[in-house]
Formats: sequence, C-alpha cells, structure tokens
Amino acid sequence: MSAEPNDPTEPPSHAASQPLRTKVPQAKSRPDSVPRPSAKSTPPAATVASSPDATVAADEVAEFSLVGRTVWLVDANSLIFQVFHAIPEMTSPEGRPVNAVYGFTRDLFYLLEEKQPDVLVCVFDGPEQTFRHDLYADYKANRGAMPDDLAPQFAEIDRVLRGFGIPRLAAHGFEADDLIATMAVRAEQQGGACVVVTGDKDCRQLITDRVSIYNVRKDQMYGEAELAEDWGIRPNQVVDFQALVGDSVDNVPGVPLIGPKLARELLGDYETLDAVLDHADEVKGKKRSENLKTFRDQALLSRELVRLRVDVPFEFSWAEGRVGGLDAEELASLFREYGFRTFGEKVQTLDVAAAPSHWQAEYVTIDTVEAFEKLLAALAQVPSFSFDTETTSVTPTQADLVGLSLAWEEGHAYYIPVRAPAGEACLDEAEVLEGLRPILGDPAIEKTGQNLKYDVVVLKSAGVEVRGVSFDTMVASYLLDAGERNHNLDELAHRHLNHTTIKISELIGKGKNQRRMDEVPVAEVSPYACEDADVALRLVPILAVRLDGAELSELFASVEMPLVEVLSQLEHNGIRLDPERLVALSREFGERIDAIREEIHDLAGRELNIDSPKQLREVLFEELGLPVMRRTKTGPSTDASVLEELASHHPLPAKIIEYRQYSKLKNTYVDALPGLINPRTGRIHASFNQTIAATGRLSSSDPNLQNIPIRTDTGRAIRSAFLPTADGWKLLAADYSQIELRVLAHFSEDESLCAAFARDEDIHARVAAQVYDVELADVSSQQRRQAKAVNFGVVYGQSPFGLARQLGIPQDEAAEFIDAYFERHPGVEEFMAETLASCHQAGYVKTILGRRRKIQGVRARPGRQRNLSERTAINTVIQGSAADLIKLAMLAVHRRLVEQDTRTKMVLQIHDELVFDAPADELDALADMVNEEMSGVMALRVPLKVDLKSGDDWGEV
Repeated sequence: MSAEPNDPTEPPSHAASQPLRTKVPQAKSRPDSVPRPSAKSTPPAATVASSPDATVAADEVAEFSLVGRTVWLVDANSLIFQVFHAIPEMTSPEGRPVNAVYGFTRDLFYLLEEKQPDVLVCVFDGPEQTFRHDLYADYKANRGAMPDDLAPQFAEIDRVLRGFGIPRLAAHGFEADDLIATMAVRAEQQGGACVVVTGDKDCRQLITDRVSIYNVRKDQMYGEAELAEDWGIRPNQVVDFQALVGDSVDNVPGVPLIGPKLARELLGDYETLDAVLDHADEVKGKKRSENLKTFRDQALLSRELVRLRVDVPFEFSWAEGRVGGLDAEELASLFREYGFRTFGEKVQTLDVAAAPSHWQAEYVTIDTVEAFEKLLAALAQVPSFSFDTETTSVTPTQADLVGLSLAWEEGHAYYIPVRAPAGEACLDEAEVLEGLRPILGDPAIEKTGQNLKYDVVVLKSAGVEVRGVSFDTMVASYLLDAGERNHNLDELAHRHLNHTTIKISELIGKGKNQRRMDEVPVAEVSPYACEDADVALRLVPILAVRLDGAELSELFASVEMPLVEVLSQLEHNGIRLDPERLVALSREFGERIDAIREEIHDLAGRELNIDSPKQLREVLFEELGLPVMRRTKTGPSTDASVLEELASHHPLPAKIIEYRQYSKLKNTYVDALPGLINPRTGRIHASFNQTIAATGRLSSSDPNLQNIPIRTDTGRAIRSAFLPTADGWKLLAADYSQIELRVLAHFSEDESLCAAFARDEDIHARVAAQVYDVELADVSSQQRRQAKAVNFGVVYGQSPFGLARQLGIPQDEAAEFIDAYFERHPGVEEFMAETLASCHQAGYVKTILGRRRKIQGVRARPGRQRNLSERTAINTVIQGSAADLIKLAMLAVHRRLVEQDTRTKMVLQIHDELVFDAPADELDALADMVNEEMSGVMALRVPLKVDLKSGDDWGEV
C-alpha cells in the first residue's frame, strides 16, 4: 500500500502537521492612552535549530560544551527492525518498499518535536561480524537473513538522515550498542546527560544518574528506579543478570533453568555472577545448583557477550550532532518521492520551529481605577480583542473570578485583578464587570481566545453575557487536526509560535500543596494571564490561514464557533437532580451487589475477592478449568469480552459481569452524582466537550452522562433521578431515529435502504426479509436481531468472526449472512469502496459538512476484512456526519428558543438526543418546533425522523 499507516509502533502523540507559517499583518494598534509597561522578555524555548549548511566550523567544535546539555543516541537498527515488522507492506508511488523508512522518519519527527534534544545521533551496527562472533560462533545464529524488502530501505533512511542533518555513525567490527555505550560514557565524563533511544535491554547496563533509556513506543524513560521495579537489580548487575538468564534473541546461552526471578534472588543474595558461581553448592534446587557448576564457563562466556564495550576507537565531535541544519527543501522532495504526504507538511513546520524564538512582550497590570478607565476607552476603539479569565476553580459554574486579561495587539496585554492575596492591590469585581459589560456584550466587537466556552460560562455565572465570540484557537486546532490528543495553549504556542509558555503549575503548584489562583501574588499571575491572551491573539491569524487552506473556514464560522455559545448556555443551564432517589438507589444497588457476591461465592465453591484479577484467574482457569481465551502480561485475561465468551461454559462468568456492572454504576453514578450537585444552583452542570472526539461528536464529562445505559433497568433507574425544574414542568427528549443508518442510505444511495426509509419501514426487519428472502410480516424476532447486528456492525467492517461471536452462531453462517447483506445492498458496498479509495488517495475522509479527519493506513485494494484504519475511515464518515446533523439541530433549536423568548431550556445533549426542560404549557409548541427544526435541518435522500417523548423524569423519556 502507498498510504501512510497507523500501527502499534506509533509514539503516543505527535505535533500536528502544519504548513509554513505566514505572518498576517495586524490592522489594530494600541492606543497611546494606555500606559506602556516595562518590557517582559521571555527566554526562548529549546528549539530545533535551522541552518542552510550542516558543516560545523572548527571554532564551533572547539567551543561546543556538553555541560547542561542532553545527548540523544538512537539505536537505529533496533528502531528500524521494530517499525519494519509492525507496519504493513507499504510502497512509494514507484513501487519501492518504504514502510521502515516511514516508521523511522516518524520517530525522528517525534523526537525532534516533542523531546527537543540538544544533540541527536543515529548509531548503526558495523558492516562486518563483531568480536562476539569470534568468541561464540553461534552468536545471533537464530536470526534469519534480512528481509528482501528491508535491505534497500537502509539507503533511503541514510538519505533522510542527511536531509535532517543528523549524523549516522557506525564502527567496523562493533555493534551499535558498543558505540552507544562508548558515547554515553564520554558524554557523562564531559558533563552532559545522555538518553539512549532503544528497545534493546542490553543497554540497561548503561543506566546511571545521568544516563537513561527511552522507549519511544511507550514514551517511557527508564532509569534506576524502573530497573529495580522491573528486574529487581541495580544497573551494575545487569550484565551478570543477563549472563545468568541468557538472551534468546541474540542466542546468548546463559544457564539452563535460571530464569529472571531466580537470577534476581541470586544476585540479591550474592551480588555478582562470580559470587553466585562460587557459591553454587548453596543454591536451593539440586538441578539448578548442578547447572550453575556445569555451565560455569557458559555463564562467563555469556557475560562477555552481553557486556558492552565502552572503548570503541572513533573520532567524533558533539558539535556535529547538534540539532539543526535540516534541509527542508531536500526533505520535502524525498517525502514526495516516497509518497509521505503528512511528512511533507510536517517538515515545513519543523523548519519554522528551527528559527530561534525571539519572544518580546509588554504586559501591564491594571490595578487602579484610572488605568482601568483608560483601558476601557482604548478597548472601545478596537474591532476585536482576545481575552482570558483567571479563576479559583476548573469548574466554571463554581469558579470565582480572580482576574481578566485582554490583548488586541501582538506583544501587548493587560491584566485586571479582582481578587488577590491580602494587602495586594486589585479592583472591585462588580465595578470591573459593570465596566466591561457593554463591551463583552456587544456582538459587533469580536472576541477571540482559547477554550472560550469556559470563560463564557464563568462570566455568565457572574451575571455578564458575552456576545460576538468569533475565534476559539482550541476549536480551530481541533478542527484542523482532530486526531491530535492535545490542543491546549501550551502545545499550540510551541507548535505554531516556537514559544514555551509559563505553566500554571509554576504558579499554583501541584498535589496537596496546590494553591488557588487568588492566593498567588498578582505579580506572578499577571504575566501568566497576559501571556494567555497574547498567545491566543498571535495564533488567530496562523490558524485562520490553515482553516482557509483546508476549506474549513465555513464549517468553523457557521457551525463550530456558534456552537460555543450553545454549549456555554447548555452547561450554564444544568439539570435538576433528586439526591434522595439516588440514596434509595444506592441502598438497592448495594443489596443487589451483596446478593450477587453470595451467588458468585456459591458458584466458585469458596469465598474470593471478586475485584482481584489474580483470584478470578485462579478460580476460573485453575479450579474450574475454563478455557483461556486471551493472555495479558500478568496471565489469562478476565476482561468483559472474555467473560462473555466464557459465559457459555459456566454460569460464574455471567455473574461476575453482572457484579461489575452494578458496582461500576453504583460507584460512578449513584454514589458520585450527589457530590456533583452545584451548591449555588442545586443542579448538575456537566461539561460538553467540543474538541475531543475525532469524529466530531460531542462528549460529556463531570459527569459523563453519555455512559449511563439507555435500554437497561439499571440505566433507567439512574436517569429517573434527573428531573425538570419544578412541579408543573416536564422533560422532553428528542432523538434522531436510526440517524447513522439514514446517513449511510444517503451516502450510498442504495435503492433498497432508501426505499425502506422512504416508506418508514422497520429497517432491521426489512433487511432481515431481504437477506432471508421472506415476507416482511414473516420475519422472526431472531432474524430481526441478526439483521440489526449486521446493520450496525458489518457496515463498520465487522468480520464474520466478530458477528458470529456477537450472535452466538457459527462463523460460516455469519459469513453467509454478510455476503447476502452486501449482495442485496450493492450501493452500501460501492459507497464503502469509494470512500476507502478516496481516503487512500487523499489521506483523509470528509463528513457531510466537510469536516476532515486524516487517516493513514488505508490500503489500495481493501477487502471486506478491514484493518483498523479502514474501519475508522468508514466510521468517521457515518458517525461524523451524524454529529454534524445534531450540531446543526442544536444551533437551529437554540436560535428558535432565543427568538421565542420562552422559559424552556435545552439541558442535555447525549449522542443523537436532545433533552429539554420546559413548563407544561409550553410542551406542545416545543415538541412541534423541535420536530420541525431537527427533521428539516438538512435535506437528505431519506427523511430524517425524530422520536419525541416527554415525562416527569429522564428515565421516563
């Protein structure tokens, strides 16, 4: 395949791909009436330096010191083999294998962007056999020949390294580990620190207080503490430990019957290999004792094989490895040659970041009435500004305002404190809010910032409405790079501005010693707050250019930004909760859990700690002899999917599932929800998150209401505690009916699906009738259940194996069902094939409103057995389009509620459902309006159907 894949070797997170940043001129000016502060110059962040010439001058070599610097040494062979075997076959446009080139290059980007090394060197094995082969002819004898598809990729990786300006080192007759060991010792001797990037456990012998091992797959730094926890030994015992245990990968023999646990115990007792061998007679276990004596020479040989050389003769200056000197043009050309679209964009960002940061800023604290009045006069003259709030809580509906920061010209910002430690100057909160009210509430003055929903809710709770919210940098970043895990301001400042921001932990600390922001001196809060407003202001033009280039400006301006106001109102509204119902439910759940526990003990034949996986494994697999379905690092798995499979073998697994379900619901919701009631409002105010799900769906947190079961008695019991505002009020739920299947019918234009929806038929029964070739009236409940599983599973790439397991039917029967489904719905299969072909070509998929999601790993000719990337691509188009529709519906309904000035409030959004809190006398008109807006939000090839139901609590609806 030529697309770029997702694979198990991928580092935990990557900076987003960005085009070269273009400076957009700012038309705004800072009025002279506002006092100019003294300059605040922030030191630049550690950066990847850029140089058109990677040649190191002699005087630079002489002056380059490692003191205070960190050297990163990459075990290139280790990483290349990892990614080659983890990433599926992948070819360049010319048909050359490039999967290892891709994976290795991705790791380099990750190290350069995320770790920002001072010195980076890639170390390779020497071209000949090493001294170890002279010691032991069978050293690494069990390794096969290098795969044909891998060998030519080493030369391409060399080209990539030259483009990055990263040295490639190797030594004749030595392995990469020996060269790395020598360099690590040299670095430490010269006052530097060293990080070895490798998956090879041999390098653990290099660990000191200044030398660490880094696992790029796990984003894990490995030092003395981790070694002690993992192997139970010290770094100076690693060689002896491996000599005892051996290494099957390198064919190091070790001592038979001496495993890691015994080796740890022996070294704990005797400290060294020599002492262990000298005291072999004292070792418990006759065979082990005999082996230590019989294989003494083999153990000593093994020690020589695993011990790394620290005296490899070679000449190298650390200045040669100094990060910088990448050739962006050469790399971009290479990436076009290989077909690496994403990297072509990334290298431009890296080149921008290579320039040193010259962050200059002037920040003013406004702590007098006179200065505040001048600020208001200046603020009234600008067409837009960036703002941020500092508060006492991360929960906006319970936060007290500490201060506000404002910026409308890059490099200049102002902080208005309204709470401060005793004795420090600050302004009166009421007077500040009253002064800002007309400006904040003026929709003609555009407001920008980062995570503005939080600030809007904070100010709304303080009695101030914010209008004219036009650009949220977090929302823009999410829309551009939905697959990125992090869109916070610190990350965006580094990614786009090459600026390291002040971290909030520097002000308030962490853990039990953490302070509230109003307890931090104003002199410390002010630069932090001003920087937040300033950074967001600087990001706006950069992200705006990217949105325009990605054809996302319209979606951003017409859907995502207006949604900020809707979600702010939704969170502010909250929903009433009945704690007494939950107390009674907690007692009921507790009794049920106790009863299930007794049943489990009876079925197990003894008492056990049901929450202990270890004890469950003992009962299920050792005592009851149930089959092991899957294994984890600690033993046979006992997760939910395994227990569901085991339930057909014995009644105990089903009871364990039931126990876990009740326990989770009790702990997560029944007992926790009363503590989340806002003491100021008496309501639950969940957060509705706009920038998390990569598909575009909204999620909720604090509490996560989307995970409350919908169709179970326990879920309905919990929902029954959510109530309307007062007596005489009702809750109304409006739920899109089978929205994802309707979206599928729209995209696929499948005649059968479209006709069924047009006739408002039971779609699952209709599919069952077609697949089983029976009349609609003759479809059995079992046939409908199977058709429903196919409708919601196979369309996302569910395999015959997965369908068989879900339905409890033979795999060949499941395969026949899938074949029959696609045979009768050719439009669905054609749509999926076209979607995957487009994704393979473009590198992304689009939803109905044009939302993009970058997806790598879609094959050129995928079959029905789809990989994760291909399932994700289809899912994103369908689920993301459904998310687009519910967002449009929220905007439309919110607009009507504002226009009608009713008392009704939108209080919840759960997947495809909206919940309203309304007076009974407004209910009928509300239902008509909601149905009209939701069903007519967009004209699809099939009708949008809305199910409406009202009741006295959420459980009823």
